[in-house]
Amino acid sequence: MRTIITGKAFVLGDNVDTDQIIPAHHLTLNPAIPEEFREFGKHALSSVPAAHKGLPKGHVAFHEDDEFISAYKVIIAGKNFGCGSSREHAPIALNAAGIEAVVAEFYARIFFRNAVNGAYLVPFESTDRLCERICTGDTVEINVQENVLINKTTGETWRLKPLGEVAPILEAGGLFAYARQVGMLKNSFSGEP
Repeated sequence: MRTIITGKAFVLGDNVDTDQIIPAHHLTLNPAIPEEFREFGKHALSSVPAAHKGLPKGHVAFHEDDEFISAYKVIIAGKNFGCGSSREHAPIALNAAGIEAVVAEFYARIFFRNAVNGAYLVPFESTDRLCERICTGDTVEINVQENVLINKTTGETWRLKPLGEVAPILEAGGLFAYARQVGMLKNSFSGEP
C-alpha cells in the first residue's frame, strides 16, 4: 500500500451501488485472466445514465470510450458507497480502472470488506461531506499514514477516519497475504507457516 496517493478526483454522491460500479452483464468476465481483468476497468462506471442517482450533474465520463484505465485515481463519494448486491467484482473493477482509494462518508459493509480483503483499493471514511466540497477533476493527495486528504487544487485539508484494524491487511496485500504473514495460514507447499 502506498503511503501517499495523488491524482485527480472523480466525485459521486450517495448510494452508488455495485450495479453502477460494474453493470451485471459484465460479470461473465474472469478477473483472474489478465485480458479480462483489463476489461473490468473499461466497464467500471461506464454505462450509467446521467440522471442515475449518485452521479454528478452533467455526468463527467469516468474514462474515454475504449480506454481501460481512467484518468482519475481517487473517488470521492457520499453515503453508503457500494450498496446493493454483494459482488466482489465492484472493487476489482475500480482497481482495474486505476482507482487507488475511495473516500466516502460510509460504505456498504460488504463492499468495504471486499475492498480490504483483496487489497483492491484503500477505503477511507470521512466525517465531512467531501462530495460537496471537492470537484471532479481536482487534484487530491491522501497521506495514508496521517489520515489526511489535501485538495491540491484549492488548498483545503480534511482529516479522514483512521483505517484501524484493516491497515495491516491492506499493507500485506489482502486478507490471505496477511493471514500468511501473521502465521494464521501455513504455506501450502511446505506445510510451514
